[in-house]
Parts: sequence; structure tokens; C-alpha cells
Amino acid sequence: MDGKVVTALPPEKRPTSLVFQNYALFPHLSVFENIAFGLRIKKLPMKEIRKEVQNILEIVGLLGTENRSIRQLSGGQQQRIALARALVMKPSVLLLDEPLSNLDAKLRLETRLYIQKVQKALDITSIFVTHDQEEALSISDRIVIMNKGKIVQIGTPEGIYSKPNSKFTAYFIGKSNILSGNIRSDRRGNGLFTLASGQALRVKSDIKTGTKCSLVIRPEYIQLLDEAKESE
Repeated sequence: MDGKVVTALPPEKRPTSLVFQNYALFPHLSVFENIAFGLRIKKLPMKEIRKEVQNILEIVGLLGTENRSIRQLSGGQQQRIALARALVMKPSVLLLDEPLSNLDAKLRLETRLYIQKVQKALDITSIFVTHDQEEALSISDRIVIMNKGKIVQIGTPEGIYSKPNSKFTAYFIGKSNILSGNIRSDRRGNGLFTLASGQALRVKSDIKTGTKCSLVIRPEYIQLLDEAKESE
């Protein structure tokens, strides 16, 4: 991180912060004490701790809640406090482990947009773990698709959506019509994706003739025409 190898460092000494799926806030501590916890571990002066807590509460839009109990906060507010506790440590990398999974649909969308806004404002590299494809496509600059613990594709949201490199990615990201067939060529050498029924679609592909493969067609790429328009 920042050009340094941190593999051998104990977790608490690595320049990272983690936002847990279940928030992991301390229910017996106030909002202030929850956010200040890591700063106290670092043994910062109390004056500096108060200043940092005030600043981060202003950023997450919860200034004035310092003395509240965690139990007095809504789910969305608790999520923001968990985010504030992570950000106040000024990490090089922010880790978020499915941070929205415990929220209802409306609050999930609002909090997702808010996390994205705060992350962009503070310019912190963030790794956001999610099983929600809509979240992945809307919040990411780059996406890493994993299957059974292995990386299967890395790319931009647009690139992964338009050019999935496997059936798994095509099924996981967006809706897909997936056809099985093989590649052939016409008399002019153009590629043809041929179905078992004999029907063929012209495609641009560098796949060798005779190779069995799958064709992914996104629903929005399909247009239905009546016979009159088709003849035109």
C-alpha cells in the first residue's frame, strides 16, 4: 500500500479501515466514543480527538449526535456512524464488507449514493464487497468478479457488462439470453454463430471455426420488427 509491502504487518498496523456488514458498533458507548475508539488506541490528545470526531460527523451529516446512544439511531444512521469510525482513521484503503445488506430497499439506495459521495469527496481507495449486481455496476470504477474464491474477470462496469468472458459473469451481471452453438464461416469468411437447429447469426469473432461456444445477448439489444418493416 502506497508502495510499501504490508503483508508482514499485524492487521492493526496496516493503513486500512473496515466497515462491517453488521456495523459492529459498541452498543454501550455513545456515538462520540464509538468514533473516537481508534483514535484513543492511537493515543492522540483529547483535543485532537474531539476535533477529528466533529469533522467526520459533519462529513457524514450527523453533527449533533455525539452524545446519543447507538440504540437511539436508525439503521441508516448506524451505518453512517460505522462509516465515520472507519474514515476518521484516515486509511489508505477503505474496506466495506456488504455494508448495505441489513438495510431496506429505499434506505439501501440512499446510503449507497451517500457512501459513493463521501468516498469521492475524500478520495480514498475503497474495496466494496457485494453480491448485488446493481450495486456493483452503479458504485464501482472497476469490478472484480469472483467465483468460488477465484478471480474470473476484472474490468470496468461497462466492459464487464458488454463483454463478459464466461457464462458465470454473463449470468451474474445483468440479464442475459445465452445460446449454445459453434462458430462457422460463410463463403466470404465471415464468422457465423450456428445453433443446433442450423440457424445462424453473423458475428465478429476471432474464435476458430468449429469451436463450441456461447452467445450472450442482452435483452436491450433485441428489437422486434413486423414483416413490413423487416422487408424495408
